[in-house]
Amino acid sequence: MPREKAGHFGSTLRRIWSYMSGHRTVFFLVLTAIVLSAGLSLLGPYLLGRTVDAIIDDPDGGRLMTFLGFLLIVYLLHSVFLWLQNYWMIGIAQEAVQRMRGQLFAHVQQLPVVYFQNMPQGELMSRLTNDIENVSRTLNTAVVQFVTSVLTIVGTVGIMLWLSPVLTLLTLTIVPVMYIGMKWITNRTGPYFKKQQRHLGDVNGYVEEIFTGQSIVKMFSREQHVINDFAKKNKALRESGYYAQVYTGFIPKLMNMLNNVSFAIIVGAGGLLAVNGWISIGIMVTFTTYSRQFTRPLNDLANQFNMILSAAAGAERVFQVMDEHVETSDESQAVSIPLKGKVEFQDISFAYKEGQDTLKHISFTAEQGQTTALVGATGAGKTTVISLLSRYFEPSGGRILLDGTDLNEIRRDSLRSQMGVVLQDAVMFNTTIRENIRYGRLDASDEEVERAAASAHAHDFIVRLPDGYDTKLDSDGKGVSHGQRQLLSIARAMIADPVLLILDEATSSIDTVTEKKINAGLAELMRDRTSFVIAHRLHTIRSADLILVMEKGAVVEQGTHTSLMEQGGKYADLFHAQSGGKRSTAR
Repeated sequence: MPREKAGHFGSTLRRIWSYMSGHRTVFFLVLTAIVLSAGLSLLGPYLLGRTVDAIIDDPDGGRLMTFLGFLLIVYLLHSVFLWLQNYWMIGIAQEAVQRMRGQLFAHVQQLPVVYFQNMPQGELMSRLTNDIENVSRTLNTAVVQFVTSVLTIVGTVGIMLWLSPVLTLLTLTIVPVMYIGMKWITNRTGPYFKKQQRHLGDVNGYVEEIFTGQSIVKMFSREQHVINDFAKKNKALRESGYYAQVYTGFIPKLMNMLNNVSFAIIVGAGGLLAVNGWISIGIMVTFTTYSRQFTRPLNDLANQFNMILSAAAGAERVFQVMDEHVETSDESQAVSIPLKGKVEFQDISFAYKEGQDTLKHISFTAEQGQTTALVGATGAGKTTVISLLSRYFEPSGGRILLDGTDLNEIRRDSLRSQMGVVLQDAVMFNTTIRENIRYGRLDASDEEVERAAASAHAHDFIVRLPDGYDTKLDSDGKGVSHGQRQLLSIARAMIADPVLLILDEATSSIDTVTEKKINAGLAELMRDRTSFVIAHRLHTIRSADLILVMEKGAVVEQGTHTSLMEQGGKYADLFHAQSGGKRSTAR
């Protein structure tokens, strides 16, 4: 599937804004609180200067108490509006991030299987957690601070010009230096933040992969090997994070230096003006306070811009996933129909990569209620046949019919809701055994769950567990054996009551005694259902109505067990090799 990038910095910010634009009333209140708090922060230094003049001009202190009262009210109201704007903005940000996270998760559920084959799980999890959390932190604080800084700078410059144009021009001389310095820094921090997010995804993906395969790592004594590999990825993450933070750290140092230089210039020039009577001492105090207040938001703007760069880098990775084409995008004309179970493959070909056919001109018919078995060496194309039937992929040639209807004309959700699957690796969810079985049909009663478990011969081992059906499993199914997980998977398929049943080496992890026990349950499950069985142990499919022998993506033989044995071809050779009997010579 081709990837579509989320776009450049500006378009990424617009997409982030789209998640916040639904709270226009609250956002208006936030802006109002920002304006009021910024205005009060500008009023404070002016009142401070008037207070100093009052001390000098009115030694009795009458005016002093008045200005002190005003200062107290101003700073109290300033604190209240600061709290309100943060409170409202956090609410907007968290709801926006909740929507983004929910849409990303929902979108992932609609992506085709091929996407997950190409995207490491840890990388996808990193985008769903770390990258979105990065956006959350920025929206919580940076947006409010950014607007506040802009208003403070504009208001401060306006008041400074009103108080003393000369001192204002002296203060503004540092702005070009600040701009050049910040531009040089931010041009370098942006790419490093993107690298940092990418390397963080690599580390998360590798950790998830190694933790999942920890038993294999230990079995082959590859601990040092994976430690070395992780060290390389960890070093790459450290280097990208190091340079991003180092360049970011230049900003406050540069700003503090320029701030101190500016302060020294203002104090020196202001002192001369005050001595010569051109400005009052109070105005000089006010102006020095404003000069500090002018450079601080410039510093804040640079830091906030770096935060926004980091958030945009994370958001772009999120939007890359959201821009992937979903699996159901071509189903506007598809229909939902009840299936009976007749399946026809008509000259089907398929290639994962162009020019490298995985399946070559596959044709067969599985009648309603029949069992079709697929046998052959690993890589012969058996699972690909099932994947095409499940519409995980689309054939590159030919067509598949279900009850005479082209498979592409049937909605995927309708098709899959009438299919039951038991995979070789039984997947369990982090919930109780009861809910894992009920996953096959969410409205099933407890009695139906237990009947399905009994039919799969899972009931006996379940009731022996300390909490029985309420025993909680984790995502790896720890707490029960691999064979027991397979029995639970079979019970899940039974409770779904599917029209089409797919068994992919369903009994591969079950001992011979247990296998015999569940064969009766499987026979009951497969009765009157069209079933497809992928099997390597050929004695398990002797009763199949149709056996397809596959080799290098083609069906080289097909028929019943008896007819294939009489042919004495590939199937007969495989069967004799597994049973330890003599090789058939019949041709």
